[in-house]
Formats: sequence, structure tokens, C-alpha cells
Amino acid sequence: MRDALEVLAVPAVLAAVAAGLWAWRRYHYRTFWLAVGFPLVALSVRASWRRVALGCGLTKKRQRWWFTTVPGAIASTGLVKVRRRFQRVAVDTKPFMWLPLPTRHGWRVTLHTLEGQTPGDYTDAAERLAHSWGVHAVRVSSPRPGRVVLMATMRDPLVTVDHLPASSDLLKVTVGRLETGRPWVIDFRTVPHWLNAGATQSGKSNLANALIVGLAPQPVALVGFDLKGGVEFTPYAPRLSALATSRAESVDLLCDLVGLMIDRMGLCRQAAARNIWQLPPAIRPVPVVVLVDELAELYLMANKSEKEEIAKTSTALLRVAQLGRAFGIYLFCCGQRIGSDLGPGVTALRAQCSGRICHRVNDPETATMTLGDLDPAALVSARAIAAETPGVAIVAGQDGQWYRARSFYVTEATAEHAARTHAHLTPAWDEITAHLPQPVTA
Repeated sequence: MRDALEVLAVPAVLAAVAAGLWAWRRYHYRTFWLAVGFPLVALSVRASWRRVALGCGLTKKRQRWWFTTVPGAIASTGLVKVRRRFQRVAVDTKPFMWLPLPTRHGWRVTLHTLEGQTPGDYTDAAERLAHSWGVHAVRVSSPRPGRVVLMATMRDPLVTVDHLPASSDLLKVTVGRLETGRPWVIDFRTVPHWLNAGATQSGKSNLANALIVGLAPQPVALVGFDLKGGVEFTPYAPRLSALATSRAESVDLLCDLVGLMIDRMGLCRQAAARNIWQLPPAIRPVPVVVLVDELAELYLMANKSEKEEIAKTSTALLRVAQLGRAFGIYLFCCGQRIGSDLGPGVTALRAQCSGRICHRVNDPETATMTLGDLDPAALVSARAIAAETPGVAIVAGQDGQWYRARSFYVTEATAEHAARTHAHLTPAWDEITAHLPQPVTA
């Protein structure tokens, strides 16, 4: 009887331990990962690095002194006598790997590159490395010459995105989360102009909602250009200082913005300031954030009679993009499709927008126009965004890197509530432009 109980006790203990580990991993994954998961993964990565580097083409042939077996004389029995000789042979040398370090969603490790290697060699092998180690993705960065950092993500952190605390800094909005686990922040003071491309139901409008919710409680003026006849931004009108819903209204509003920019130039010149942020707070004008929806509609021409109007619109918008940063005017331009066929005005505007966001798009040209001058891997990742993951985008921002990111889900009702709640903070556009000469020309 006692022997039977001992036999049954072993499976019971193993089952209890397995259940405990499962519950630990399920309900407190972070501590489980640091205590159990990461040490096992680190040992596996270190043990497999030589064959993984060889399989991914990251090794180099080097001459090394080695004991080798060479044939000797043939004995009378017909057997070949062998002997060992110390001589130089070519061997595959792997890059030196430091100890892996844990991160929130995986691990990172620093490598010493071999002669003739560049970070691009590791970027090209990133997908092969991810499959070799069985991780979700591997990102490559180079902090200094001769060093490469591999950042491995065990599982996709963008499957679910929880809301983060709102930023308390002026013109800075937390809109989502990056694939690294860090907040996705749009900071207009650092990156003044943004280009946001995405097809229908890709999350483009959701990102604009998140911006409105984040900027509504701040002391800024919001200006909207809604070429869908106003159906997108009209519900947020209580928090908008001005709203243009047609191209004719857009021309007038852009002329006001150009005039406002010229007036602020004079104010800064009189105060010997390079931008409005060097002015005393008592005379500093209110910052203006311009939200443009359906950018292509500003450039589409149905007939030749619209040519002059489009030229005025393109010129004024480009002037705001080129000169507006120093005078507190910032752009956030959205569009389903952005292509060079819309004219040179779009290409010139794109060059002024250093912030790039590319959601899922329907044509490769839009992705190329948005991300084409960045790392080619960013373009590949943008084309791979699935329709089942709205809000996921490729983001290029202030640190010069690109990331996969996902915005918080912000409903229209939430954005409308924020606009009504903070309507008392809306500066009147007539007061902002009251001292401008009339009429203002672009």
C-alpha cells in the first residue's frame, strides 16, 4: 500500500508543479520570464550561436593553427597509419557574442562584427535569425562602429495595447505603444510635421481621434481641413478654432495661416528671437496644430478651371510646412493614397514632413512615398500589415529609427466628448487673426 502511494505521489507532485508554472506564466508573465524563461532562452542562444551564425552566413573563414589528421605510410596489413600534425587550416569563425540581457518582451545581445561586415549584413539575416531561434522578430541596431545589437521579441507586443497615462508636456501626445513596449509619442516640438498614410479601416482616422483627445486639454489652437465635406471633423467643431470643408474654404484658411506665420515672423524679429519659444510667455502666441484629412483632395483636378486654385493651395501648404515650425504652426496630414502623380506639390510637401506613419495601404506607391527614403526593411514591414490588425503602422520619428507600432482604440464618441469637455479652451480664430491685414494672399 505504501509503495502504491509513493508511486502515485510522484505524478501528483509533477502535475502540481506544472500547474503552478502554468499559473505563474499565465498571471504574472514578467516575473516568470525573468526567473525561468529567460535563463533557459539565454543558454539556448549561446549554445546555438555557432551553427546559427554559420547557417545565416555571418561567419568568416580565418586561418588557425590546428591539430589535423594526415595519412601516413601503408602498413603491411594494408591499413593506413595516420598521424596528427599541427598546421594552419581555414576554420569558420563566428562573431563574438556577449551575454544576452532580458527585455520586457524578449532579450537583446551585443555582437562584435567581423572584418568586412556591416550592420546591413545582420539586417538582411534578421528574418533567418528569428526563424532559427523561434522568436517573433529580430531587430538590428548599431550603437557604434564594430558593434551590432540584436533585439529579439518573443511574442508580438501589439496584439493588445493598453492605454497609457497621457503626457503632461505641451504638444506631446501618447497615442499608442511601440513594438519595443515603450509609449508611442507624437511630439510636435521635436518633429513638427507628420505624414499619415493608410487605407480605409487601417486605423488612420483612429490615430487622428487619439491626437484630438490628447491635444484637446492643452492650450493650443486646432485647425481642421476636412475635404470629405466635413463629416470627419465637424463632430469635433467645439474644439476646432477653424474648419475648412471644401477646397475654396481651404484656400482662404491656408492664406490666413500664411499671414499668421508672416505676422509671427515680424514679432520674433522685433524681439530678436529665432522662434516663438524664445519669446517671453506674456507675448508668446498660441501654437497651432493643423489637421488635414484626405490630403489628395487638395491636389486632385477635375478640369483646367481648378488649376489656379490647386496651385494656390499647394503653394500655401508648402510654405506653412517649410517655415511654420519656428512660428508655432504644425502639420499632421492624413491620406488614403499619396502618390507622385498628384503633382510636384505633394512630393515637395512630403520632403518637409520628417515624421512618417504608414498604416496598411492598398498600393505600393503610397508605402514608397511614405517610407521609401528610409530603411528598405520598413517598406517590407509596411506591406506585410494584415487587415485584421487595424491601428498597426510603421512609424519613423525623432530618433531616426523605424518601429512597428499600434495606436490606442479611440472611438468617435470619446473624441467628441473630449472636444465638448474642453471647448472652453478653444481660441477664437477671429481673435487669432484679428490683427492680420485683409485680404491675405498666399
